[in-house]
Amino acid sequence: MYRVASASEYLVITGLGIADINITKKAWVLPGQSWTKFDVSPVNYTFEVQAMSAEKLPFLLPAVFTVGPRVDDEASLMKYAKLISPHDKFSNHVQDLVQGIIEGETRVLAASMTMEEIFKGTKEFKQEVFEKVQLELNQFGLLIYNANVKQLVDVQGHEYFSYLGQKTQMEAANQAKIDVAEARMKGEIGAKLRLGQTLQNAAKIDAETRIISTQREGEGKKEEIKVKTEVKVYENHREAEVAEANAVLAKKKAGWAKEAQVAEVEAEKAVALRDAELQKEVERMNALAMTEKLKAEFLSKASVEYETKVQEANWGLYKKQKEAEAFLYEKEKEAAAEKATAEADFYRRKQIIDGDLYAKLKEAEGLKALAEAQGTYLQTLLEALGGNYGALRDYLMISGGMFQELAKINGEAIRGLQPKISIWTNGGSHEATSEGGGSALKEVAGIYRTLPPLFNTVHEQTGMMPPTWMGTITNDSSK
Repeated sequence: MYRVASASEYLVITGLGIADINITKKAWVLPGQSWTKFDVSPVNYTFEVQAMSAEKLPFLLPAVFTVGPRVDDEASLMKYAKLISPHDKFSNHVQDLVQGIIEGETRVLAASMTMEEIFKGTKEFKQEVFEKVQLELNQFGLLIYNANVKQLVDVQGHEYFSYLGQKTQMEAANQAKIDVAEARMKGEIGAKLRLGQTLQNAAKIDAETRIISTQREGEGKKEEIKVKTEVKVYENHREAEVAEANAVLAKKKAGWAKEAQVAEVEAEKAVALRDAELQKEVERMNALAMTEKLKAEFLSKASVEYETKVQEANWGLYKKQKEAEAFLYEKEKEAAAEKATAEADFYRRKQIIDGDLYAKLKEAEGLKALAEAQGTYLQTLLEALGGNYGALRDYLMISGGMFQELAKINGEAIRGLQPKISIWTNGGSHEATSEGGGSALKEVAGIYRTLPPLFNTVHEQTGMMPPTWMGTITNDSSK
């Protein structure tokens, strides 16, 4: 579909076929692509920044910043579209971001300037804040269109500007008093000066008048009173000189009086001004001394409490650590002892099992060797008996003591009875002896001949019959 943005908006398209994002005013939005609009009109952010000068004096700086995206730079517009446009520009997120940057830069700049520099150089301070804030906002693609820093405001409890205004007012009042005194001084000096000039001119006019009248009176008596006239002229001239001298003296006295009065007024005002300055300095030093004393007392008390709390906390932590280490060490030792006991028990059991296994193996080897020896023995006997398995069986029974055991059992069975004793003879002892009594087969044959009488006796005493494989008993057997 075809999308078009308004004059103050831009389209942001991303998705299929677009590596990052595409910012445009109008475009076709294809399937698999997503789009959104964002407004680029600037927004006013009004707030008060609380900062502190280099003298550690806090103040409030009301400010209004008009901030918006930089539309004339594609890279900045891309940053704004990625970082800011997903949020509402009137939201707390964007306002906190802009306000945080402005407050941070303002505080850093204010901390490097004194209060007097900030107050007198408001224009330079505003320009510095503007440049530093703009430098930080560049990374978000934002531009400051306008910045208005209002008059600095005192923080409650720190009325610096109020005191500064009072100081200016007092300086203006004192200057007005000085101007009034100076005007009064000029008036008095001017009056005296005019009075002196009046007296001087009057004396001069009087002298000239007297000279003229004397000359007119002497015209008629010029010859008569020539000497008197000359004397009179001389006297008048002397009087004029005296009058002039008096006028000069009066003028000088007026000047001296003026200077004396000016000096007196200046001295009084200087003394009063110096006294006020010294009194102010004394009060300021007393306030600073009291402040430092209170700071020192509170700091000392806080430091002692802090050190005490730290030591107590460290001691408690040390005790707990040592207890934990002791408990851990005890558990480790118990675990090690249990492990050693388990290993020793395991080793002992293993040795016992290994010994039993070895004994069993040796026993098995002995049984195997015995079986092999018995097999060899039986094979030899079988070969000696010419392969007669019956003879071999009888021999084994005889050599194994079976018949003796049977005789013993029978004897035990008939003990205390009066058995019928039959004596058998086969008459072959002499013949066997004569034919070679040393032969093993003949001995076996002799033992075998004793079996029938034995079986017969057992049958008569107990009623038991011998096994069929050993033979049968008949009634006509001879004794």
